[in-house]
Amino acid sequence: MFIDVLKNYLEGTGFANITVGNIIMILISFVLLYLAIKKGFEPLLLVPIAFGMLLANLPLAGLMKEPVVEYITDPVTGEIVKETKELGGLLYYLYQGVKLGIYPPLIFMGVGAMTDFGPLIANPSSILLGAAAQVGIFITFIGAVLLGFTGPEAASIGIIGGADGPTALYLTSKLAPHLLGPIAVAAYSYMALVPIIQPPIMRALTTEEERKVVMKQLRPVSKKEKIIFPIIITVFVSLLLPDATPLVGMLMLGNLMRECGVVDRLSDTAQNALMNIVVIFLGLTVGATASAEAFLNVRTLSIIALGLVAFSIGTAGGILFGKIMYKVTGGKVNPLIGSAGVSAVPMAARVSQRVGQEANPSNFLLMHAMGPNVAGVIGSAVAAGLLLNFFGG
Repeated sequence: MFIDVLKNYLEGTGFANITVGNIIMILISFVLLYLAIKKGFEPLLLVPIAFGMLLANLPLAGLMKEPVVEYITDPVTGEIVKETKELGGLLYYLYQGVKLGIYPPLIFMGVGAMTDFGPLIANPSSILLGAAAQVGIFITFIGAVLLGFTGPEAASIGIIGGADGPTALYLTSKLAPHLLGPIAVAAYSYMALVPIIQPPIMRALTTEEERKVVMKQLRPVSKKEKIIFPIIITVFVSLLLPDATPLVGMLMLGNLMRECGVVDRLSDTAQNALMNIVVIFLGLTVGATASAEAFLNVRTLSIIALGLVAFSIGTAGGILFGKIMYKVTGGKVNPLIGSAGVSAVPMAARVSQRVGQEANPSNFLLMHAMGPNVAGVIGSAVAAGLLLNFFGG
């Protein structure tokens, strides 16, 4: 009797049910945790993502288990009603904020509240760098179609090139919800790994002389300009691409709360408490989609690879357009700021600053790079709205 009880217990443990796939994904989560904790690669993103990946691959934990429901006939009214027989896992319910497109606009509001749009207003030409960096989205879209993905699937894969996790999640939840898992992991992983992926591309596409260029100080931007800008952008983009309104509208609302000076409590909440809560839920649930069953297959790995191509081409597109501006302005624009045209705010701008200082320690490119960085956020949202308009039915 005791032997049977012990046998049943051992057979019901995770140790007895773990698979090779689980072990591989758990090891990957360990690597991501190492990069976040030891190397400091965007820990606010990587720690919850990696831990969510770890939780999802622990056998029998059931944190992403779907609820068991039955449809029965009400004996009194004769109506068909849904009855929940077994509740789902904790992360399954938190994941609904991703699936229903709730978390991404909230993240955008927080980003808007945290970001100074002054560099973009002071140097409007930097919006061209943000636009050029979106080329990776459309080139990868074409490549994904050629590889056999449908139009909506290819659009969802291509948007990874914007290096904007919330935008990728929002578009995918509308066009290809069955791909949310791999696209979410790819988008947020590449966002977190910007300091590793971008510098080699930046050095390969620029010369030592170009990297040493010191740009002149930006003009001061008035408070009135900073208040009017988010309102005008909201109206213009929403009229041009209504599908982009949830993202752009929330981004600009957050920035307006930051700049108007009369709702400091709301701005503080959007920047800190709300942003932190949503990042925890989003990171955990994004990581939890990377189960061994969903992740370790050719289709998913091809999406991850295409996402890397998209992000790399986007970075290259911004730098190459920066080189054009360098030539046109007679050497007044440092091409490195073009790499910040992807919308990983402010990570990409910090990378531009770091690579620029490696070539010239007296170089300070951060504020100049924030212009294309902010433009990239707006550009990726506009690209998503455009793709949603084409394929959203």
